[in-house]
Amino acid sequence: MYKMKVVSLIVMGCLASGQAWPQTALMKQAQGLFKPIPAVAPSLPGNAATPAKLDLGKMLYFDPRLSQSHSISCNSCHMVGMGGVDLQETSLGHRWQHGGRNAPTVYNAVFDVAQFWDGRAKDLEQQAGGPLVNPVEMDTTEAHVVEQLKGIPGYAAVFAKAFPGASDPITFDNVRKAIAVFEATLITPNAPFDRYLRGNEKALDAKQKEGLAIFINKGCAACHSGINVGGGMYAPFGLVERPGADILPPGDKGRFAVTKTVSDEYVFRVPSLRNIALTAPYFHTGKVWDLRQAVAIMGSSQLGANLSDAEVSQIESFLGSLTGNQPRVTLPILPPSVTTTPRPKP
Repeated sequence: MYKMKVVSLIVMGCLASGQAWPQTALMKQAQGLFKPIPAVAPSLPGNAATPAKLDLGKMLYFDPRLSQSHSISCNSCHMVGMGGVDLQETSLGHRWQHGGRNAPTVYNAVFDVAQFWDGRAKDLEQQAGGPLVNPVEMDTTEAHVVEQLKGIPGYAAVFAKAFPGASDPITFDNVRKAIAVFEATLITPNAPFDRYLRGNEKALDAKQKEGLAIFINKGCAACHSGINVGGGMYAPFGLVERPGADILPPGDKGRFAVTKTVSDEYVFRVPSLRNIALTAPYFHTGKVWDLRQAVAIMGSSQLGANLSDAEVSQIESFLGSLTGNQPRVTLPILPPSVTTTPRPKP
């Protein structure tokens, strides 16, 4: 801790004086705060990944027949190829309803402390079942998901292969397990910042390093740290100064809805900043489309800092270095419906 404070003071002093800050000191400080994304997806506790389970999870992720209308899949709101989001303020669900919050990215979600903005799902497996039964999203039931899949003959062999030895492999729990295994593979390693953290000074340009130094020394890294540059804790939105009601509507009290604890009012899971340049609009309301504006709002609302245009530009440049290699997913061929398959309901 003492060494980190010394390094921080050195960097701050160089920034204030206009001198070139010591790159090695900044790198060491960054390596103490952040971790690179691994090249291989992590394993899920109690849910071992197998090729068969991964194949099944991918099929289910893209299959719209899991929704009541047969028109919405997991990929509808968390699109592979578009940053793992849907580029909407709030997602469009069953009967053209809009959800209450912006859809978080599925990319690198496996590294988050919990799922959803309020952390109501402890992991990907628990999260995978939520949208299926949400009346505003896919509007089905656990029983109907099983009925639907059993009504598609081609799924029987796929489930049996993914869950060998199970007397009845097509269950709602196994649906969640398979989807979670697939989602855990949607990681984005080898971003310029990852290469920098591994010791490559040239991975970031001068402006990005300046932005990193400001990001650390202004206090952004107090919440946005770790492997996901966020996603590891909860924090009040509007810690110093509450943003306007359009960005922080009074009716959505965040984690309070889960814990019923007064101190959790307007507390949300700190979002990951990985691939943030690809995932507009921002915040749980999705009301801010400009990353520069989002940075400025966070400076004032969370830090009480009136960031200059130059500082915002430098931080934005650093955030661009968090875009990693995007997942390349081959679309699955889904088993066909038959005449006895349950039909969509409007």
